[in-house]
Amino acid sequence: MKDLNILIKPASSACNLQCGYCFYKDEIQYREMENYGIMKQEVMEALIENAYESAERSCLFGFQGGEPAMAGLEWFRSFVSMSEEKRKPGVSVTYTIQTNGTLLTEEWMDFLKEKNFLVGLSLDGTREIHDRNRIDRMGGGTFQKVLEAGKEMLHRGIQVNLLTVLTRQAARKIRTIYEFYKKEGFYYQQYIPCLDPLEELPGRRPYSLRPKDYEYALKELFDLWFQDLLKGRSVSIRQFENWMMVLSGGMPEACSMYGRCSMQNVVEANGDIYHCDFYVLDEYRMGNVMTDTFEDLGRKARDSQEAPFFREAQLRDDRCPTCRFYPLCRGGCRRDLLAEGESRRNYYCEAYRAFFEYSIQRMEWLLDGIEGKEVET
Repeated sequence: MKDLNILIKPASSACNLQCGYCFYKDEIQYREMENYGIMKQEVMEALIENAYESAERSCLFGFQGGEPAMAGLEWFRSFVSMSEEKRKPGVSVTYTIQTNGTLLTEEWMDFLKEKNFLVGLSLDGTREIHDRNRIDRMGGGTFQKVLEAGKEMLHRGIQVNLLTVLTRQAARKIRTIYEFYKKEGFYYQQYIPCLDPLEELPGRRPYSLRPKDYEYALKELFDLWFQDLLKGRSVSIRQFENWMMVLSGGMPEACSMYGRCSMQNVVEANGDIYHCDFYVLDEYRMGNVMTDTFEDLGRKARDSQEAPFFREAQLRDDRCPTCRFYPLCRGGCRRDLLAEGESRRNYYCEAYRAFFEYSIQRMEWLLDGIEGKEVET
């Protein structure tokens, strides 16, 4: 395979925080083994060798958790050193880490800068919103520590992309959050709909994002983003950029916008490989880096008869193909699908439909170019 992306959980599900909405904390309850500990050296070596055997052009190693920094800085130094030693000529490598930021010392930041890591930093807006759910083991808020880590990384020239979980409270404060991020210098932003627990109907938790909340947030955020573009102030919002990419005839880079699940190559600390971060469950284990190649598993994933996970994910509501916005939404993420007989409807279907009705003219106008055009705002 030309390009290979791998998501690695070096510290398994271990985390120093106790976030109220953590989907992985919920997910691991359904596994025989909740925590596999820190990834061992032999597993690390097998993973890296396996990756470079499969990748022909580029390889991305993304670290997540739990909290990946709990594996320790020396573990990361060892990984990158081994990766550089085993990397094949002609294959480029990228490193990313998704972190809560609370463990990042100056030494950590020196390393992230030196190795050119892209950092996905979990920050849920202002103190009021962030500290509602993102708390430490003693119940204390983490906002100040995360904000300081983010600003220090920006100061050092580290690439920082904010990852904001959209709860119902955050959705209704989206203008405040967006303006706050700009004021603090964060211009790369992702807004991720909050997941409800597995085996539970959505919308029941205090933090649950309901369709009307999501519709409100998308519309408000788009207005802010669009007005900034008109003023020459570019803010990167992943979701909008992906929809623009689709409108221009390209392929989105966000898995949830493909219209089908793709192989995410999620590797747990013991080397087990899974399709997707949202389904790191025993029944969806595909193999292990010690015994299976990423290339073989990718081939297996493309055969829906051999991989029921992907076959199930292709089921969509019968109304989807006739919707004018289906080429944009493509049914959304499998995790957001509600079972209705043999077909499935996205929980946020009406939110997406209302948002596209609201924004499509302006998105198309942006693609055509601003000069000589008029648009309703």
